[in-house]
This record gives sequence, C-alpha cells and structure tokens, in this order.
Amino acid sequence: MAWNQPGNGNNNDRDPWKNQGGRDQGPPDLDEAVRNLLSKFGIGGSGKKGGGSSSSSGGFPSKGFGIIAVLLVVVWFIAGFYTVKEAERGVVLRFGNFHNLVESGLHWRPVFIDSVEMVDVSNVRQFQSEGFMLTQDENVVHVELDVQYRIINPRDYLYAVENADNSLAQATDSALRYVVGHTTMDEVLTVGRENVRTNTLELLENIIAPYQLGIQIVDINLLPARPPEAVKDAFDDAIAAQEDEQRFIREAEAYAREVEPTARGQVRRILQEAQAYREQQVLKAQGEIARFNELLPQYNKAPKVTRDRLYLETLEKIYANTAKVMVDVEGSNNMMYLPLDKILEQQRRNTDSSSNMSGSSDGQNSTSTNSTRSNNSRQGTSTNSTGRTSDRYDGGRG
Repeated sequence: MAWNQPGNGNNNDRDPWKNQGGRDQGPPDLDEAVRNLLSKFGIGGSGKKGGGSSSSSGGFPSKGFGIIAVLLVVVWFIAGFYTVKEAERGVVLRFGNFHNLVESGLHWRPVFIDSVEMVDVSNVRQFQSEGFMLTQDENVVHVELDVQYRIINPRDYLYAVENADNSLAQATDSALRYVVGHTTMDEVLTVGRENVRTNTLELLENIIAPYQLGIQIVDINLLPARPPEAVKDAFDDAIAAQEDEQRFIREAEAYAREVEPTARGQVRRILQEAQAYREQQVLKAQGEIARFNELLPQYNKAPKVTRDRLYLETLEKIYANTAKVMVDVEGSNNMMYLPLDKILEQQRRNTDSSSNMSGSSDGQNSTSTNSTRSNNSRQGTSTNSTGRTSDRYDGGRG
C-alpha cells in the first residue's frame, strides 16, 4: 500500500522525509550522515538520537586498523620504485651502510630501509688548475692545466675519501708544481711543454692511486704558459729568436737536401771524366808504342831520312801552335818597328779563348789572323797564324 493511501491512519509515520508526528523537520542532519558513513567502516560509535548510549566508546575496531595498514603498505611499496638513468649507476645503502651497485633501469627498494645515490659514470668531467709557479731556474711563470676525468668506481668515489673532486684538484696542483719546479722557464714556455704535460700526467696517476678515488684520468692539456706581465716583452723577444733559430735550421736542412744531390752528381761526373781521361791516355800511349814499333824498322833501314822526317813533323807540330812572324825586306833597307809583344799577347788571348770556347775557337783565330795580316801588310809584314805551318823552305833542312 502506498505511503499516502487514503484511509491509512498511520500515514504520517511513513513519511520518507522522516517527518514523524506530522512535523516537517527539513533536510537530514550532516553530522548524522557522517556518523552513518563512519559506522559502515566500523569507525566511531552509533548512538541514539537524543543522547542515547553508544555501542562503543570511540576506539578503532580491528577492521579499521587493517584497512589503514593495507593502505600504508601499498603506499610504501609504490614509493619504493625508482629509475636509474642510462649514464648513471645507483649506490644502494642499507641502514646507512653500502649494500650494492645497481645498473640503469627500473628498480625497487624498501623505503626507510634502503637509500640510493645516483652517480654519473659516462660523461667526462673537467676542471682547471692554474697559478704562478716557480721554475727550476728560479723564474716565475703562470701555468694553466685542464684536466679531464670520469668516474669508474661509484662506491670509491663517494666513500673512499671525503670529497673526491677536491682531492683530485689538490693532487693535480701538487703534481703540476713539482714538474714545473724541475723544469726551466724556457722549456715550460716553448719546446718543453709536451714533456711537462706527460710528466704531470704520470705523476698525477701515481699520486691518486693509493687513495682509491674511483676516478680515471682521461687526458690533461697544458695551456700556453706565460711569464709575468713585467717581463712579458723580453720573453716574447726570446721566443721569437728561438722560432727564428728553428726556421733557419729548417732552411739550412732544405738547402742541404737540395745541394747534396747536385754535388753527388758532380762527383760522379768528375770520376767519369777522370776515368775517360785515364783510358784516353792509356790508349794514346799504346798508340805511340805501336807507332814506335812500326817506325823502328824504317829507322833501321834509313836513319837519316827518318830523322829528317821526324824533325820536320815535330817542327810542324810546334809551329802549328805558335805565333809566326815572317819579314820580307828585300829591296829595302828601312828598319821597321814590329809590335811583337802585342802580337804575341793577342795570340795568347786567342789561344786561351779557343780552349774555353770549343765551338767558336777556329772562327776567332781566323778573325785575329786576318786582322793581324791586314795591319802588317801595310808595313810590308806578312803574319800567318793558321792551324798549319806555311813556311817556305829552299830545300832540305833550313
């Protein structure tokens, strides 16, 4: 039967808005709604309206504690997930003590029990050490050193020393000052920079090895050193002079490489010419021997004729290379002055020129002979300086 069906004498008691006794009490009480909600979870007491006694005295039932515990466990479990990046490694501490290392990826740890510290082990780090340092020759120089390193052991890097980066910087400064202190200033500024870099790297690695910093030195770079500003100009001049010295040395070496092959070629040419001259003289001597052997039987048969012939041949050879002056004064008693010294001097010059100029010696001699003949012909003098003797003989030996 409907709640508002006529004839029902108790309709007011069945009002859905709980208007008991026919009185309109408005919307439900908010406090009552909250208590009803809490009562469903077993939290709080359910009492009668009007100050009735509650079924419990305000404690938490076991069901409520269980739900809260489950929620806390879920939150604790979810909070334990963490991610390690690709370039990092995780150092896990359990109750503050080292537990293990974890690689990159998703991991889980019990919160409040384990803690994780991330360390970048892939990227190369760097720092710079610089300062004014005293050299071996008691000069002051400003040196800068760039150090590149990376972490290879995260545990040692975090816990072997108090501050690994600071320890590395101090070790670098110590190694650099030691090496510079055993090197002259000229070497630090110019030619010895590579030695300073190599020695510093070797000494730095030996210094940090016992401390187990968990760091590996990738490379160090010695930046250009410079002297103090008060003496900078003088050292610039010294460096320029050293550069000029190296340049002159390289130019001399290049000149030596250029001249040496030429000199060797000249040596080979001289040796070949000497060998050819030697063979020529040997063959000439052998020819003279053969000629003498052929001439000896003729001399034995006709000694006088052979001697005369040899005499004439010898004179022919002598006169062929000697200036000759023939004076014909027939029918004249006048004494004429002949510049014999000039003629002989000119002949000697012509002879020297002919020995130096292989192709044009004959033409020069002919020109000189013609000129001499032309000058002497006006004085009744005939000069003949050709390659062959043109003496006139009356017959027999003159």
